Amino acid sequence: MHWIKKLRQQRGWSQAELARRAVLNSNTVCMIESGRWVPYPKQLSKLSNALGVSEADAHRLLEPVGLAEDDQPPRAAR
Repeated sequence: MHWIKKLRQQRGWSQAELARRAVLNSNTVCMIESGRWVPYPKQLSKLSNALGVSEADAHRLLEPVGLAEDDQPPRAAR
């Protein structure tokens, strides 16, 4: 699982809700989460803003969530 999906689920949002908040198509969010689509920088920026992740850490949204205890989520935006 990637951080984008984990953070979305932690907020209790559906893919459609994340898409609405990021002003993206829900099919695009589905494809990004499943790894079938690599988002354009603008799409990644919209997702990071919707999820409250800093722009500097936006690229981490696509990283897999590790199993190690020290695996930390992307930093929140300030």
